[in-house]
Amino acid sequence: MEFLTTYLIIMTATFVALISPGPDFLITMRNALGVGRASGIATAIGVGAAIATHVAYSAFGIALIISQSVLVFNIIKYLGAAYLIYCGVMALWSKGWDMAAAQAKAKNKDKSLKRSFVEGFVTNVLNPKATLFFLALFTQVLTPDTPLSWQVAYGLSLMIMVAAWFSFVAVVLTHETIRKKLSAVSIWIDRVTGGLFIALGLKVALSKIN
Repeated sequence: MEFLTTYLIIMTATFVALISPGPDFLITMRNALGVGRASGIATAIGVGAAIATHVAYSAFGIALIISQSVLVFNIIKYLGAAYLIYCGVMALWSKGWDMAAAQAKAKNKDKSLKRSFVEGFVTNVLNPKATLFFLALFTQVLTPDTPLSWQVAYGLSLMIMVAAWFSFVAVVLTHETIRKKLSAVSIWIDRVTGGLFIALGLKVALSKIN
């Protein structure tokens, strides 16, 4: 009963946070629309895989160190902010995309998928909001007595849920009808996405630990 209760708390809290648009959604959207459905799904899997990092440091007690060390947290914060701003600048420089361009990029499929996976992974790992979320969540529900099997179950379930959600987002956005319509205004989508990435990066860089 204790396992089920904690499991439901973790999954519900994470799903609520998940459906709020943020860096993970933006990078998945941009790769799905700009490169293709497979790239969007690879990005989603990368985001899901990154969840293992958050669960791992929470389970091994590093979360407590991060929460008590301003220096450690600030290092993570500024790395994350710099990466978000970098993604924003790259999006602003983009000249848009279209169906033909996406297909051309997809020819080098292995390289595209690997890059998309890494972008999804790095975006989530360096997102200070994700760090704070898991710090707040897991320090409340995990204890030194929590069985390893339970922790593994939490982690795998979260990874699957996150990857599945963003894969769903990628599939919906790359539906032929939807993508054709979005392709017509792709340059503005990139401009807005770039602006949001930069705004998020600046917000992260200027944020303070309460």
